[in-house]
Amino acid sequence: MYKAVIFDLDGTLLNTIEDLADAVNSGLETLGYKPQPLEKFYRFVGNGAVKLCTRALADCSANTDDISKLHELFSENYRKHCTDKTIPYEGIKEMLVSLNEKGIKLAVASNKPDEFTKSLITSYFGDGLFSSVHGKREGRSTKPSPDIVTDIIKELGIEKDDVVLAGDSDVDIMTAENAGIDSIGCTWGFRPEEELASAGAVYLADNTEKLLKIIAG
Repeated sequence: MYKAVIFDLDGTLLNTIEDLADAVNSGLETLGYKPQPLEKFYRFVGNGAVKLCTRALADCSANTDDISKLHELFSENYRKHCTDKTIPYEGIKEMLVSLNEKGIKLAVASNKPDEFTKSLITSYFGDGLFSSVHGKREGRSTKPSPDIVTDIIKELGIEKDDVVLAGDSDVDIMTAENAGIDSIGCTWGFRPEEELASAGAVYLADNTEKLLKIIAG
């Protein structure tokens, strides 16, 4: 049994894809570009808001100024509408409560801006369930850099061998490897199982019951 689990947010705990796409597409239309189809956003996300906007403009011959403008518009739109269509994945809330009852510490490590990460966790899971919630912060490298995980582990006061990271992308798996902790690939998220396996996930889970068993034993 692990003593702590660090979760990715988007594509792992919450299905945020539609709200992310809507916020970006609203910005694209404001700038005079065509909106991107929803299915493309499964590849656009995973490396933070700036990279999301950069990828959304990749085939539009956009300049650096437009990327910056889109990021500003996205942030404004997403701040207002980040809970319009977002929902927790099936079984997530029950699994988190069960882990908490077993005394396993819960944390979040996301490349989403810290403001949005904390807001979404509070909106969908309340206060007190998670011991540590970290999003993208100024001066700290984003995943797959291990910095965010290292900060959380220090905050929790737990040895690395007792911590596992659960996420839905190769970025999460690489982050865990870089931090020297085990990883669980959650196959219900934004990336396919094959990608998680190829990235070197120690475990794979296709539902929350299996994830709970891996974490809690």
